Amino acid sequence: MNDHKLRWSLPKHDYWSTPFAESLLRHLDLRSGIRILDVASGHGIPAFYLAEQVGSSGEVLAVDISAGQVARARAIQGSQLPWLRFECIDMRSLPPDLPTFDRITGNLSVMFFRPDRFQAVRGLVKHLKREGQLVLTFPSYGTFDSLWQRVDQMMIQKGLADERARFQDYLHERPSAQDGRDWLEALDLERVEAIEYPLEVATGPGPEFLHHPLLRGGFLDDVYECFEDPTHAEEFMEELSKDVERFTPLIAQRCVLSGWNKSCGSI
Repeated sequence: MNDHKLRWSLPKHDYWSTPFAESLLRHLDLRSGIRILDVASGHGIPAFYLAEQVGSSGEVLAVDISAGQVARARAIQGSQLPWLRFECIDMRSLPPDLPTFDRITGNLSVMFFRPDRFQAVRGLVKHLKREGQLVLTFPSYGTFDSLWQRVDQMMIQKGLADERARFQDYLHERPSAQDGRDWLEALDLERVEAIEYPLEVATGPGPEFLHHPLLRGGFLDDVYECFEDPTHAEEFMEELSKDVERFTPLIAQRCVLSGWNKSCGSI
């Protein structure tokens, strides 16, 4: 492998996006010269890798709703890989004049398809060429299940009925691998796969757990938001953080959702 290839390999220091991207690439039929739409592209994992693999005869359009993420990706790119473009676009309402693509990818994307995930996927498939492949990854239902079970037990023990009701709503809103399979089959895609790969996330007790970069700013925040009183939330979470041996190891489920557009009918 030459230095150019190493330049755009998936970053080893990203312990969340890179493992999901690796699972995506395991299922993606990637080849030179094809046109790819990468949604929820963030700061470029795996858009840079995809662009390098399709080469200058191909094209990658990477879209994200966050202007900050797009700006960061463009700064990383500079003048390199000119066939890769980062644009600030909401993947849930793609421009109607957007062309069709040979592949549509989205690493850690499905969580951002709310409020109607099926309609978001339908919108993507409208821009998928016949014979094209859609590949999406997301942390599916069951991710960190041991933690959620412990949270639920503590809420029951403390008589937190309202907080527990909100918490259960959060849990049941998370899509499962079967949900993803159902979406693609309903859209008449073929060779549909919904495969899960476990990923262990290591943590210690106390602040290490409460401020873990892969847990805070997402998963743990959903528990805090179940409480109307922030002080009560802090007390609950601090108690939980002292008890990590009750719910570790923490296992995330990397779900890869893949399907091929063989239908010439309307979606």
